[in-house]
Amino acid sequence: MKNLFKILSLIFTLLFIWAAYVQYNDPDALLWYALYGVAAAASLLFYLGKLNVTGAVILSGIYFVSTFLLWPEQFEGVTIGNGDIVNIERGRESLGLLIVAIIMLIYAFRLRLTNKSKV
Repeated sequence: MKNLFKILSLIFTLLFIWAAYVQYNDPDALLWYALYGVAAAASLLFYLGKLNVTGAVILSGIYFVSTFLLWPEQFEGVTIGNGDIVNIERGRESLGLLIVAIIMLIYAFRLRLTNKSKV
């Protein structure tokens, strides 16, 4: 099970780096570089065994709050052409943050479980 989480965290490290990279043409690209860069760094720290429960919980909370704050007034999906482009873009961005929040929460639970088993 330990190896499964190590592999998944390495995969998410690469996915978050990719998510940051594809933001190069976004008007607020630096913000997204930072958001996905922190997620990639946290995933790498988890892979290396250097992420702690508190850090994972704090990051999860930040990303959940960010998801809530960015959520569009009217969710119209994520496919361009099916609604207002601003709502669709905000929906996409908020769903990306939600994915990061959930991954950080999974890291926190896994770290908590492994810490309990050592006691």
